[in-house]
Amino acid sequence: MIRVRLPDHLCSLSGAEREVELSVNGKPTQQLVLDALELRFPALKGALRDPQTTRRRPFVRFFACGEDLSHQPMDLPLPLAVANGDEPFLVIAAIAGG
Repeated sequence: MIRVRLPDHLCSLSGAEREVELSVNGKPTQQLVLDALELRFPALKGALRDPQTTRRRPFVRFFACGEDLSHQPMDLPLPLAVANGDEPFLVIAAIAGG
């Protein structure tokens, strides 16, 4: 099971709990986790990634094991601690301004 932790506004949008558990087939990657998340919570489709290109939306970041995965290829395997369910895959809403 992959644990995914969502920010409050995405929980409100989707009706999801703050942390959800997902199953993915094969080695977990960002792509597979996000596919499973959007399948289970269809309201998130388009909120995290552009539906046409599947590229990450601006102001959304993905973290795991203290590492920013946002700019890594979406098909790279996630860290073992995330794949084992020991650590969550974090979806973070970035903040801009000044």
